[in-house]
Amino acid sequence: MNHSERFVFIVEWYDPNASLFRRYELLFYPGDGSVEMHDVKNHRTFLKRTKYDGISLEDLFIGNKVNVFSRQLVLIDYGDQYTARQLGSRKEKTLAVIKPDAISKVAEIIEIINKAGFTITKLKMMMLSRKEATDFHADHQLKQFLNELIQFISSGPIIVMEILKDDAICEWKRLLGPANSEVARVDAPGSIRALFGTDGIRNAAHGPDSFACAAREMELFFPSSGVGGPANTAKFTNCTCCIIKPHAISEGLLGKILMAIRDSGFEISAMQMDMVTEMFSGPCVALEIQQNNPTKTFREFCGPADPEIARHLRPGTLRAIFGKTKIQNAVHCTDLPEDGVLEVQYFFKILDN
Repeated sequence: MNHSERFVFIVEWYDPNASLFRRYELLFYPGDGSVEMHDVKNHRTFLKRTKYDGISLEDLFIGNKVNVFSRQLVLIDYGDQYTARQLGSRKEKTLAVIKPDAISKVAEIIEIINKAGFTITKLKMMMLSRKEATDFHADHQLKQFLNELIQFISSGPIIVMEILKDDAICEWKRLLGPANSEVARVDAPGSIRALFGTDGIRNAAHGPDSFACAAREMELFFPSSGVGGPANTAKFTNCTCCIIKPHAISEGLLGKILMAIRDSGFEISAMQMDMVTEMFSGPCVALEIQQNNPTKTFREFCGPADPEIARHLRPGTLRAIFGKTKIQNAVHCTDLPEDGVLEVQYFFKILDN
């Protein structure tokens, strides 16, 4: 690898103390993974070249957010011609909706999405009102099965994700397979609809057909204002909180951890991806877990905080299987039973607003 190679981006950081956006040049050296920052307005070095593990080349595309020493930077432009030529990729965002009929298979579907090279950038389990379901199916206004579609999509929780990849819109449609699951089983047997769908309406998952359609649907589920959008599914009763940590998300373990939780008999009643910059260095996924099982608490299932100890004493626990170090131990869970509701409220009431 060329150690002098560097990529330059123009980034913005919102400075909460001054209530304004500050603009920097961010330089990334892939040879040793170091970063450097210059203050654009004052023409001075803001951060000397420093090795930084939190960024990889995959993170560097326009529109993405990266965290550098707990500052969230938005990449708004290429800083030079070389970077634009080398990295001006066809990275796109599209929407992935897991429908009520496939909600029990969310772990498998997320695993397929990860294996296909997509990055999940937003995720939320939600419940659509009839009006929201009608807005979502606006393209089908004239079809005779419109009512059935609306009824079905609002009949139970759905999971909505923003996913990212080169040519994401086409690639996600290909992964989904034909709209009719029976046709999919013949024409694209490995596709999501072939594996998990039933027919033309109960077909497991959805993806928009075009860039415009993706933008419209994204605005419906994840409004750019940051407020509104369909309600999450948290119940706030008889529950505990689980946070899947950023390292586990970036290592592609989300699907596997969700499978392990489900297969141990725990019910996930709410789920969403959050950027909690005070607590974590990257996106985490918060879950509300129903404590229906009196014999085994969720905390016991997570295991000792140190994965090494967990592997010796409780080898079947989440931290024993997925944890790496005491800090990178895959999941956080509520310690005290009485704090379960409080932690769930923090993620699903306070942060969600």
